[in-house]
Amino acid sequence: MSAHGSSRPAPSPGTAIAMRYALIPVDGTGITVATVERMLDGGDGATARILAPGGHLPYGVEPVLLTTTTVYGMTRVEQALRSWGPRPRPWLVLAADAPVRPVAGVRYLARALEQRLAGVVHLPYLAVLREVRGPAEALEHKDVIAAAEQLRRTIKGE
Repeated sequence: MSAHGSSRPAPSPGTAIAMRYALIPVDGTGITVATVERMLDGGDGATARILAPGGHLPYGVEPVLLTTTTVYGMTRVEQALRSWGPRPRPWLVLAADAPVRPVAGVRYLARALEQRLAGVVHLPYLAVLREVRGPAEALEHKDVIAAAEQLRRTIKGE
């Protein structure tokens, strides 16, 4: 099991694994981070890995910032983008922290930061994440599977 709580089966010897996404949680870790990491794994051999904010972004890997729909989280996104530098523009995954519309401050900051982002993906509130033991169990639920498919389609531009 990784330091972030996600466990993955080890690849078969000789299997090439390409890192496609660098998931950068800007306001902490938890089940949402571990689940989004697994959601980004498309089953096509490409993987996502969690990186610390400010960490080294490997060449050719798409950066994906992750936060919850709180003003604190969006403020952390804004701080990360201030020091982003010449790296490729990141995607932003906004994970709903409640089954309601984000507050005005979150909506405002998301709009204000759009020009610095490759795009914004809104992840719906997934109540099941409150009761699962890990991301593998979460991905057994149809609403999480649907959210994962939508996330990958949006980021891939499909």
